[in-house]
Amino acid sequence: MTGQAAVAVFDLGKTNSKLFVLGHDGSILWDARSKPSWVDHDGIRVLDDQALFAWMKDVLKTAVEDHGARHVTFSGHGCTFALTKGDSLVHPILDYEQEPPREVTDRIDMLVPTFSETYSPRLPLGFNYGRHILWVEATRPGLLAQADAILSYPQFWSWTFSGRKVSEVSYIGCHSHLWAPLIGDFSSLVDNRGWREKMPAFAKAGDELGTFPVETKSGEAVPVAVHNGVHDSNAALYFYRSVGFDDFTLVSTGTWVVIFNSTCPLEALDEHRDMLANVTVDGRPAPTIRFMGGREYEIASGGWNKPVSLEALLRVIAKGAFALPSFAPGGPMQGFDGRFVGPVVGGEERAAAALLYVVLMTDLSLDLIRSSNPIVIDGGLVKTGLFAQLLAQLRPAQPIFTSTTAEGSAFGAAALVFDELGQHPFANETVEAASLGVEGLDAYRRGWSGFLEIKDASAMQPEKELHA
Repeated sequence: MTGQAAVAVFDLGKTNSKLFVLGHDGSILWDARSKPSWVDHDGIRVLDDQALFAWMKDVLKTAVEDHGARHVTFSGHGCTFALTKGDSLVHPILDYEQEPPREVTDRIDMLVPTFSETYSPRLPLGFNYGRHILWVEATRPGLLAQADAILSYPQFWSWTFSGRKVSEVSYIGCHSHLWAPLIGDFSSLVDNRGWREKMPAFAKAGDELGTFPVETKSGEAVPVAVHNGVHDSNAALYFYRSVGFDDFTLVSTGTWVVIFNSTCPLEALDEHRDMLANVTVDGRPAPTIRFMGGREYEIASGGWNKPVSLEALLRVIAKGAFALPSFAPGGPMQGFDGRFVGPVVGGEERAAAALLYVVLMTDLSLDLIRSSNPIVIDGGLVKTGLFAQLLAQLRPAQPIFTSTTAEGSAFGAAALVFDELGQHPFANETVEAASLGVEGLDAYRRGWSGFLEIKDASAMQPEKELHA
């Protein structure tokens, strides 16, 4: 049955945990969703991993019994690690959205390698998860000393289900400060801190690591093959390459908007704009820019969770109401607090202004990453309907494609498993987005860009002029 077995993929984001069961023909047979719980532990936020594990085991049982899943793998967001000893954690998994205390950051930030070595910009909170490892080491040195492994987040779950500890290059190389992509090895930080011995041997994303017994209603223990996990946006990049895209820009959307353009030269990456080199599943540098687009939309829209109508967009454009960066840390416009200018908007119109903001931030990011090739948009923002069409209007020289499923990270993780099994079920089912043809959109972009120039100029003024 293995040759025709389904693959279960846990796609583990910061705010949403999803399971997709994909059949041998590449179709989604079933999916389930939950939200991870982040709880207090000695004054810091950590993952309730046991609650998440309980949900994962429960839905995997359904995947096995009802949908024939015999393989499981994991894709995960790129900022989290686990410290383990033997068969247990030595410290709960940290929530990456928390800043170490100032007295700690003054010490640990001096230890970070240069951008030219790691192509990881210095980011706040735990966006560089090597920084959070340094935080644990500085405040709880005994815990790090006793750990026998530093596991990336997908590899924590691969180990939890298989019992085998490994590393994986796309996650280790994901703006962590831990990887030097030009030499394809750990960075000087890892060796200077003596962490290399805590890094397990590498396995490829998709490699089979072991089995996990799933007990069915009949009492039978069904062995499910456990495969090595992968960084979620890199999984999406792999998926679209696997169905025939070559020279293209990927806009992977979720909590983060992560934009890959392999044709952008590394020397064009600006560390102050949240530009970096990710690392593909086969170890190649992948020039990237990102901002927290999904989170920013949630904040700027006031939590709007319904579709945004074209009529609301037209009203906002006509009024000249703008949302300006940034509503979350990181991104290409760091150091500014998100705000609205122009006529006050609320309800759906506020959501429309937030959507236009995310589109314009994406457009700006595409310029910064020197994108002039075809664009593929994947992930949650595709489902808003208007996002891709607005971007198509702003960038008429570039064809823009969207996926019918928009679940590239899960499909990419599954594709890696199917590759391991010698199967290639996926085809290119993307469709080209048509320009929305909104009157006044170009002028609206110019107005928005003008506010950015004013903000940039203000940031360059001496403090005495700002407060005169």
